[in-house]
Amino acid sequence: MRNNYDYSNILKKKLIKLFKKDKQLYFSLIKKIDEVISCENINHYKNLRNPLQDYKRVHVGSFVLIFLIKNNVILFYDFDHHDNIYK
Repeated sequence: MRNNYDYSNILKKKLIKLFKKDKQLYFSLIKKIDEVISCENINHYKNLRNPLQDYKRVHVGSFVLIFLIKNNVILFYDFDHHDNIYK
């Protein structure tokens, strides 16, 4: 089953930069996004703590993709290195 999804403006800009700078990481991220979209049970992804308690996360190497599920739509919000994403 494929879920409805969208990208935040923040993530769209990062995807464009990532495609130009690191194609391997870009394609790994796209593969992970596709995995999340096609997942039957989206609730098995890890929830974040306060103040990001509405978001979930998934790792792509040492990077983290955070996303939000709202009204049955997955909003992919941000992608950054593990050390920077939670700040």
